[in-house]
Amino acid sequence: MQFSEQVKPISYLKANASKMLNDIGDQQLYVITQNGEAKAVLQSLEEYERTQETLALLKLVAMGKTAIEDGRGEEASQVFARIREGL
Repeated sequence: MQFSEQVKPISYLKANASKMLNDIGDQQLYVITQNGEAKAVLQSLEEYERTQETLALLKLVAMGKTAIEDGRGEEASQVFARIREGL
């Protein structure tokens, strides 16, 4: 489905909510507009959960990068050596 077909006015959502929920598995999302402006996104719960997991992983990567830039990082060999000592 083309992105332009995924943009629906709020009036369409009100009149076709059940159909949209049934169709949501066939596509990733709907963009809901109000007064011609994009206001919300309707997506499946499964897709929402995947998006949240991806954002969490990206946040961890960003935190790791910041830690390294601040000098709080360690060489992998040192970390693995500490792990081996604990076993």
